[in-house]
Amino acid sequence: MEKQELEYFKAKLESELRKVIDELKHIGRVNPDNPLDWEPVPEDVSTEERTDENEMADKIEGFESNTAILKQLEIRFNELKDALKRIENGTYGVCEKSQKPIEKERLEANPAARTCVSEMHK
Repeated sequence: MEKQELEYFKAKLESELRKVIDELKHIGRVNPDNPLDWEPVPEDVSTEERTDENEMADKIEGFESNTAILKQLEIRFNELKDALKRIENGTYGVCEKSQKPIEKERLEANPAARTCVSEMHK
């Protein structure tokens, strides 16, 4: 892959990574025990006796929903970070299974792609 193409895809990956990090920060935080892991942040749940059961249920449901969203964002975060590492080590754009170049159209659609189209369905 040409240097200009690599720079283009690197910028595309970095831009998406910034967006994913912003989204992650809205619903989670970096796990202090593992900086590669994100964890959902629960809404403040009042422990007062007057707390409405429906309000408590809504907050718990929101936390569970955030957990599912966070998991998907965390997967994408790691895919993007891995793709940027492949750029650094010179393996970006090479199919991990066949060692053939990944199609430009596929990288345009998913710049973190690890396989070419023919290997996706095997």
